[in-house]
Amino acid sequence: MASFIHFNPEARDYTYSAPNGAEGGTAESTVLAFHRALPSYNETTLHTLPPLAASLELSHVLVKDESDRFGLPAFKILGASWAVYRAVLTALDQVGPDEWDGMTAAAATTRMSVDDLGSAARDRGLRIVTSTEGNCGRAVARMAKYLGLPVRVFVPEYMSEATRQKIRGEGAEVLVVRGSYEDTIPVIREEAEEREGSVLVLDVGLEGYEEVPKYFVEGYSSMLAESEKQVPQLTGGKPATHAIVPCGAGSVAQAVVQHYKGAERQRQHGRAMVMAVEATTAASLKASLEAGEPTDVPTADTIMNGMNCGTLSTLAWPILSQGADASVVVTDLESHSAVEEMKSSGIRAGPCGAATLAALRRVCADTRARSELALGPESIVVLHCTEGARDYPIPT
Repeated sequence: MASFIHFNPEARDYTYSAPNGAEGGTAESTVLAFHRALPSYNETTLHTLPPLAASLELSHVLVKDESDRFGLPAFKILGASWAVYRAVLTALDQVGPDEWDGMTAAAATTRMSVDDLGSAARDRGLRIVTSTEGNCGRAVARMAKYLGLPVRVFVPEYMSEATRQKIRGEGAEVLVVRGSYEDTIPVIREEAEEREGSVLVLDVGLEGYEEVPKYFVEGYSSMLAESEKQVPQLTGGKPATHAIVPCGAGSVAQAVVQHYKGAERQRQHGRAMVMAVEATTAASLKASLEAGEPTDVPTADTIMNGMNCGTLSTLAWPILSQGADASVVVTDLESHSAVEEMKSSGIRAGPCGAATLAALRRVCADTRARSELALGPESIVVLHCTEGARDYPIPT
């Protein structure tokens, strides 16, 4: 790999405008109200790391810690719960996609309670089908459990048995597909088409399938709404100037770009830069930015397995291509070192979450990157640590 950083200077002037003129703050308040009504809602911690910030000559380094979200070790339940809720409502003909535009938070979250939705869905014989590399499938299964619906989760053969067992622990049926995550997609789409009552729930946009992935992106806005409130409490009232987020297929990176580059956010807090982190084994965003078009890449084993996606979401690409300021690629060894560094600061991160710290160290060690990304003594950087600690083979 010739370079581990690809800069996207056009993103500096990008402003995200929500479809149909819907303001980002209104949409975020709707989703946050929904999450607050679910069992065991918790606002996750935003840590501050003053020694790290000082060593990197930055104002603040903050870590949004998603290691315990609704009792699960990752942020995915935010997107999965909202996506399943809306997908099942739609399957029951309770609401059409356009009906949500402009709907207030109160109206949206009282449309039908989770209990009532589950009862109606069971009466219709609905079931959820999904595919996953780990955290997303478990999160979808948890929401299906809230609704009392059966769920089938298709997984690639390289997924560890321990991860499969955690998904089964949510009441899901786990089915193994030979090959990579990408190989599960045609299998699951056929399953959903052929079996009556199947509701397909995926967090990646595909040709002819973009409505439900959009709900995942919307669901992640609760994390960002929380963070926006928490940052000034730790910085003397100042907002974030930079955000670093894992990429993978692109859905959470899309959510972060839409938030920080949103018109309303810019009016209130100014423009922030967004860096997307990728593993060396699956740098599809970097390849796509370099090519100027969506570009698939071959994948290989990595401890950052939640980011091991060789194909970008069709929904994410238009946003990332315009609004991501850089793709930063990190190695397994760098990610592992970041896991250990976060652990020493009391943060229980997994390799995908800690990759954001690895990316920060990489760009701060590069003089050109610091300049291109405007990283300096006034910078307030939020690292989105998307998963908690888990077992993985230690790289050498």
